[in-house]
Amino acid sequence: MIEQYVLDLQEVDETRVADVGGKGAHLGGLSRIEGIRVPEGFCVTTDAFRRIMAEAPSIDDRLDELARLNPDDRETIRTLSAQIRRTIEGIAIPDDLAAAITRALAQLGEQAAYAVRSSATAEDLPTASFAGQQDTYLNVVGPTAILQHVSRCWASLFTERAVTYRQRNGIDHRTVHMAVVVQQMVFPHASGILFTADPVTGNRKVATVDAGFGLGEALVSGLVNPDVFKVRDGEVVAKAIGAKQRAVHALPAGGTREVSIGSQQQEQPALTDAQVVRLVQLGRRIEAHFGRPQDIEWCLVDDGFQIVQSRPITTLFPIPETGETPETGETPDTGDQGNHVYVSVGHGQMMTDPMKPLGLSMWQLTALVPMHEAGGRLFVDVTRRLASPASRAGLLDAIGRGDPLIRDALETVLDRDDFVPSLPDAGPGGPPAGGAPAPTETDPAIITELIEHSRASIAALERDIRTKTGPALFDFLLDAFQEHKRVLSDPLNHQAIMAGMEATWWLNDKLQEWLGEKNAADTLTLSAPDNVTSEMGLALLDVADVIRPRSEVVAFLQGVEDEGFLDELAKLAGGTEARDAIEAYLDRYGMRCVGEIDITRPRWRERPTALVPVILDNVRNFEPGGAERRFEQGRQKARKKEQDVLSRLRALPDGDRKADEAKRMIDRVRTFIGYREYPKYDIVSRSFVYKQALLEEAERLVRAGVLSEKEDVFYLTFQELHDVVRSNQVDDQLIQQRKDAFRSYHALTPPRVLTSDGEAVTGAYRRDDVPAGALVGVPVSAGTVEGRARVILDMAEADLEAGDILVTPFTDPSWSPLFVGIAGLVTEVGGLMTHGAVIAREYGLPAVVGVEQATRLIRDGQRIRVHGTDGYVEILP
Repeated sequence: MIEQYVLDLQEVDETRVADVGGKGAHLGGLSRIEGIRVPEGFCVTTDAFRRIMAEAPSIDDRLDELARLNPDDRETIRTLSAQIRRTIEGIAIPDDLAAAITRALAQLGEQAAYAVRSSATAEDLPTASFAGQQDTYLNVVGPTAILQHVSRCWASLFTERAVTYRQRNGIDHRTVHMAVVVQQMVFPHASGILFTADPVTGNRKVATVDAGFGLGEALVSGLVNPDVFKVRDGEVVAKAIGAKQRAVHALPAGGTREVSIGSQQQEQPALTDAQVVRLVQLGRRIEAHFGRPQDIEWCLVDDGFQIVQSRPITTLFPIPETGETPETGETPDTGDQGNHVYVSVGHGQMMTDPMKPLGLSMWQLTALVPMHEAGGRLFVDVTRRLASPASRAGLLDAIGRGDPLIRDALETVLDRDDFVPSLPDAGPGGPPAGGAPAPTETDPAIITELIEHSRASIAALERDIRTKTGPALFDFLLDAFQEHKRVLSDPLNHQAIMAGMEATWWLNDKLQEWLGEKNAADTLTLSAPDNVTSEMGLALLDVADVIRPRSEVVAFLQGVEDEGFLDELAKLAGGTEARDAIEAYLDRYGMRCVGEIDITRPRWRERPTALVPVILDNVRNFEPGGAERRFEQGRQKARKKEQDVLSRLRALPDGDRKADEAKRMIDRVRTFIGYREYPKYDIVSRSFVYKQALLEEAERLVRAGVLSEKEDVFYLTFQELHDVVRSNQVDDQLIQQRKDAFRSYHALTPPRVLTSDGEAVTGAYRRDDVPAGALVGVPVSAGTVEGRARVILDMAEADLEAGDILVTPFTDPSWSPLFVGIAGLVTEVGGLMTHGAVIAREYGLPAVVGVEQATRLIRDGQRIRVHGTDGYVEILP
């Protein structure tokens, strides 16, 4: 193959990223759009870069060293990357390569001024912009200077920031190559950036223009406060004129310099409103060409706009796709084909991380309402329920009890004129949220019956799935999903859950009204029976009791890294008993894990090392018999609280009636509230059976040479995997695209509420009853506690001591083993009835959830005070 060292911009487009890098490919694409002017120029291709790299074999050794470094080892990265840059800049450009570049210059005009710009192959991509990672040089004049700056651009692939960015994003340094764009320089009156979607809210219908005088470097480098214009539907809807005291201008002999702007001009807008609207029209044309919102650098020259760069905006959260949901064929919950309002499923399920495609599709297939995917997360379209006044009230009430921020965000959308269409109450909105009435009798036998039905159904699933393989397995699973939904939608199941929740709300409302006491039900629910999640935490204390006296086992567990450690235990003194205790725990709870709504996440049974740090914490922090003592203390505290409340009520006017009503509700709470956790246990138990069967199919596909590794099936939807099993063929490129997309989704913050305009709507608490500087959240478990904050993002890395306060983004049931050893809880996600809140109340831990950015605002090791009754957190000096 003959190397091509130079390509004219007109010769390339977005398909040539491998040859000319992201920037060059985008500029080539831009130059082909009708009505878009791009300064003339050419690309020095990646072939040229590879030729230069081959001249210095020593770079290979340094790349090996870089690959082994931790991204946080900044000192070594700085040293190695500087060595690589010096080596590249010191390589003489071979004569034939230099001649190719100077020939291209001669055609455009050798003594003209040029911009020389880096264009890496991993840059300006849909999933990673790499903005500002490599270098640009403006107003470079003469062939010698241009060749020198081309060398500098090659070297800039190894700036410290570019190397660190790649390390953090899991990108191999050897797979990225550098092209260089050489473009005729433009000398603009004004320049700036156009975002074709609002970069702050994500609204795709609002474009934002930042503008300043002179070259765009003043604006990009933060030298000036730009003018900011917002445009919607062809008109400027908001503008703020910045005081532009400085500008960057080109020098006649090359290079640039800062200049002061006269006081009269400083306050003048850099663009007229008409120019702004015209620029946005050009931006919409560019956006349509590339098929996604763009971040565009522009220049104004003689009342005409020239475009010098366009890249995707990678920080926007994607908009859920409407249409039929997979396999079910159900249409979305919307009253029309216009505007839509989506609510995050992850915030309700306490798991806001992205899910892999198999996990998303399995949850969609077993959910009771249609769900839509975006950014690796699931959303429910609530437009129709918001459109009807009757269903709207029920929905807002139910959501408000769960997560006040979601309710406030929905009310913000409703306050906007005509975004949500109004439907008559008789319209197809379904019953108000809240569902069927609670059962009339408070009978523990109801819970016993529900649990027995669940166990029998799961046992039948385990028995019947054993004989199913190949396409027959998928047919069986589709039937199993219907049974899954039938169990979940059993009216008795819903009634039992609602009975406990409604009794809790009744007690909190009435006891505050009658006794002036907030959240009294929190103490009344301590150590409620039949709570499978709190039992799971206490059962791990029993495991610690078996291990604690066996010093050889404790020492062994402190160094465990390999997942096969259970087999090794039997070789130690007392190891058989320790192994049997852990195995028994895994038999009951091994289907659980962090982020368990995603079937692809490794379960404790698959990765038992995840439990080892918690077991060791329990060994260190508790005395023998901790589980039984903890449960009994809670039960006695709840009983004492009940006696106290009833006696105080009887002393009130009409006290006997009030006490009798409260007693009925206390009995009701203690009968039903523990069951609140069981349906999730049922779901996760079934999901693990599905997963084991699907992984057996994946292993068969690996043996048949269809897949390279069994976990590749996680990047296919259920239907796609079904097709692969039928055909014994897989699209390897699709799997790689899905892996890249999944990696990129981790950088996105999922909104609680999202509109079809792409706007992420953030709710607010709107409270004025908290101290200045306090972090506001939802009060979910009463009491006040002060202690050391432990900011933990990964349960497997927990290292807790008695009295610590756990601060984490979210907790699902798998976190409950940590709850037995902490003094309080703060989470960024959650509401009154989410799992963390229920278990915090069960264990009597003061807790505040829904605290925005808690893990960033609270530093690990800081002392904090958690006000679980009033719903705020103070950071102490």
